[in-house]
Amino acid sequence: MAITPDQVKELRARTGVSVMECKKALEEAEGDMEKAAVILRKKSGAAAAKKSDRSLGAGAVAAYVHAGHEVGAMVLLTCETDFVAKNEDFVRLAYDIAMHVAAADPQFVRREEVTEDDVRAARAVFEKEAADKPEEIRAKIVEGKMDAYLKERVLLAQPFIKDETKTVGALIQEAVQKFGERIEVERIARLSARG
Repeated sequence: MAITPDQVKELRARTGVSVMECKKALEEAEGDMEKAAVILRKKSGAAAAKKSDRSLGAGAVAAYVHAGHEVGAMVLLTCETDFVAKNEDFVRLAYDIAMHVAAADPQFVRREEVTEDDVRAARAVFEKEAADKPEEIRAKIVEGKMDAYLKERVLLAQPFIKDETKTVGALIQEAVQKFGERIEVERIARLSARG
């Protein structure tokens, strides 16, 4: 099947990935736009893993204040070069993540930041809640509640507020694929006038 320039353009508009990568993905998916998008998502994860040891020397700080001025958030999104840090799409990504932080109120950026004390305390609560359930399903219930607890509190595991079909972590992986550089959320801060 011949891939048209319009198909490539549409996939590029949806994903932000290079024209050549979009064309390759469409050829591999035999013109199926959804399959091509899945192929690009898989490749973005592999690309992010390859770049994980590169040093971060640039970035952008973005702030979001919600209407009513009662909730605001700041994000430091880092990358390798000033060229990417000054890119309009990179700055917009930082802003979108700040908006997400204001709305979703994550306490941690990544899973590794969750302390063992936090995990132990949550597990104790969930074990107590599941104590009256049959023993053979009790462990599954506790693990399910732990998974949900961590997804609520870890930024990279949360569904992205503007597109809940992907996590914030997947959004970062897509940006790595798009910009060709290692990108990380370095720090987040959220302020609320409501306490």
